[in-house]
Amino acid sequence: MISKKSICFVATVEYAVNAFLFNHLVELSKYYKITVITKQENKGFQHKVSEEIDFINLDFKRKINLVSDLIVFFKLFIIFFKNRFDVVTTITPKAGLLGMLASYIAFTPMRVHCYTGQIWITRLGFQRRLFRSIDKFINALSTHNIIDSKSQYDFLLNEHIIFKDKSFVFGGGSVCGVDLKRFKPNTKVKFNLRKKLKIPQSAFVFLFLGRLNKDKGIDSLINAFKKSNLETTYLLVVGPDEEGIVLKYKKSKNIIFQGFCINPQDYMAASDMLCLPSFREGFGSVVIEAAATGVPSMVTDIYGLSDSVIPNKTGIIHKVNDINGMVRLFKIIIEDKKFVKNLGKEARLRATKEFDSNLITSYWKTFYEIEISKLIVD
Repeated sequence: MISKKSICFVATVEYAVNAFLFNHLVELSKYYKITVITKQENKGFQHKVSEEIDFINLDFKRKINLVSDLIVFFKLFIIFFKNRFDVVTTITPKAGLLGMLASYIAFTPMRVHCYTGQIWITRLGFQRRLFRSIDKFINALSTHNIIDSKSQYDFLLNEHIIFKDKSFVFGGGSVCGVDLKRFKPNTKVKFNLRKKLKIPQSAFVFLFLGRLNKDKGIDSLINAFKKSNLETTYLLVVGPDEEGIVLKYKKSKNIIFQGFCINPQDYMAASDMLCLPSFREGFGSVVIEAAATGVPSMVTDIYGLSDSVIPNKTGIIHKVNDINGMVRLFKIIIEDKKFVKNLGKEARLRATKEFDSNLITSYWKTFYEIEISKLIVD
């Protein structure tokens, strides 16, 4: 009996596994021996994914911590050396650096990194040079790169970060796609959630869903919303607060903060337009999730997001940190409900056709089939 080839996935946090890899892991575990290394925060998460998948808990720190990072690196090396995985795949920057270096030293034959956005885009001086160099170093260690959008791929090539001959984009972009069974229009959920949050059923609701920090443009969005001063209009802000945003704006009129959630599809179903005013983004998975729910998006004109939205067809765009521009768009949106409805309709059609998670999973499966077969030949 031929034993299954082994693939190890490494992510800094469990959230990244859930957001980017969940459906792929379930399918890939039918054909490969799958191991996932991450910082586990939910003891039941392994059973939620699949009992066929092995989980190893490592205490990754989100920020740079030399002592902790060195400990994690040596633990990764020992795990890779002992298990002799055929493939190591990393996602998130720190997992990429530590995982690619440890697997390289452990002679793992196939080393795959997923680029899902560059943190150095918004940094200056030494930090920018450091994080940019790390991305280049990861590319030097990897045998394959998966990039989650075409515009990010072009950007990384132009910046001489990646090598063209070993870098790929799946389909129209996105490394995860969208679960169409989970993200879909739901009028019952819309009614009940608005009632719970005391939002009038007739109100127009803008939604921000993601981590609350500067790079996501949350300050710009809130200031633009406040400046627009629109009646019967609400801004629903959902996501973990990383920079004291709630305390700063909690008394603002018609702004509702909800914190971290496990049911983003419900908040999308209850909203009319998603806002993602990011300063940097690899693709913007939340945009296609909203699109699948029939909700169009208002996003910044940056690489990554330029793949997730077709301007004036599935959403609208504005310049980064352009508060006055956002105010103008808010007023246009409120005054032209038919335009917004058409955007939502087209957004859902595109999400269904191009970003079905089953389609993206098939890309992952085909990728491993082809590349692992080359290892066997070699």
